[in-house]
Amino acid sequence: MTMPDDSSLDELAAGDIDDADARILAAVANLYSTLDPVPGNLIERIQFGITLDALHAELADLQRTHTLAGVRSEDAGAQTVTFTSPSLTAMVTITETSADSARLDGWITPGGVAVVELRTASSVLTTEADVDGRFVFAEVPRGLVQLTIRRPGGERAVITPSMEI
Repeated sequence: MTMPDDSSLDELAAGDIDDADARILAAVANLYSTLDPVPGNLIERIQFGITLDALHAELADLQRTHTLAGVRSEDAGAQTVTFTSPSLTAMVTITETSADSARLDGWITPGGVAVVELRTASSVLTTEADVDGRFVFAEVPRGLVQLTIRRPGGERAVITPSMEI
């Protein structure tokens, strides 16, 4: 097979797409939409995850999740999620409180006072971590949430990836 020269490439780039090209492109698009469809909520997740704060913050990575049975009551389950960043580790336990809400208990290490924001689709909830790094959001609506942790003294904020509760 010979490689086309630059003038052939220019002609090809300037050429019109014919019916055969259109059929091939439609088949490729159909293949991708069947094998790897775009998630229905992708746009919402992107919009939720992008904030001006995120441009100036340290991003924590999701490390692991665990499901715990029988936490706080006989029939309730809890999920524990751990995030790490260069400056801190945050662990959050999510416990269902109703069909529409959950409780988040969190711990930050190293400990110390910090402002913890929990962004939901409709609001930003704020609490303070105590000197041991513990914080609680007693009533959080179901849906996408994202934590932002701000330490005093001008340290960069730490933002977690969004998660579904």
